[in-house]
Amino acid sequence: MIRVNQAGEFGAKRIYAGQLAVMGDRTPAARSIAHMAEQEERHLSAFDKMMAERGVRPTALYPIWNVAGFALGAVSAAIGPEAAMACTVAVETEIDRHYSEQLAEIGDSDPELSAMILDFQADELEHKATALAQGAERAPAYPVMSALVRLGCRTAIAVSKHI
Repeated sequence: MIRVNQAGEFGAKRIYAGQLAVMGDRTPAARSIAHMAEQEERHLSAFDKMMAERGVRPTALYPIWNVAGFALGAVSAAIGPEAAMACTVAVETEIDRHYSEQLAEIGDSDPELSAMILDFQADELEHKATALAQGAERAPAYPVMSALVRLGCRTAIAVSKHI
């Protein structure tokens, strides 16, 4: 669980880096994305620390998630701010589902991990709400984009559990 979560937070950081590389930092959408990126950095640091403390190896797919995350962010931002926000909604929808499944599986067995997941899940839901408020559903081909990004997230989660 920790490996997958750390990989996901790394991927989110790279998505936002790609979006900001294209959008710059002057628009309201870019400022929202920069705030989300700061929160993802906090999540990533916490999972990095937990991995080190518990001796969990990172995913071997780090180089792929590095490039794929940045590319997804850059492409979504190149389409426009609403598409960047649509990407966020799709990713956060899957992360919320993933975190909920993990919490159900953990139960009372790991209070430290459960508390961390609950904290980060609240941030992810905030990101989703912000993206919806900033027009995610007005992005070109929103249903198709959302379905593809969500499928990519589910695939990344499944693969990172094993590799």
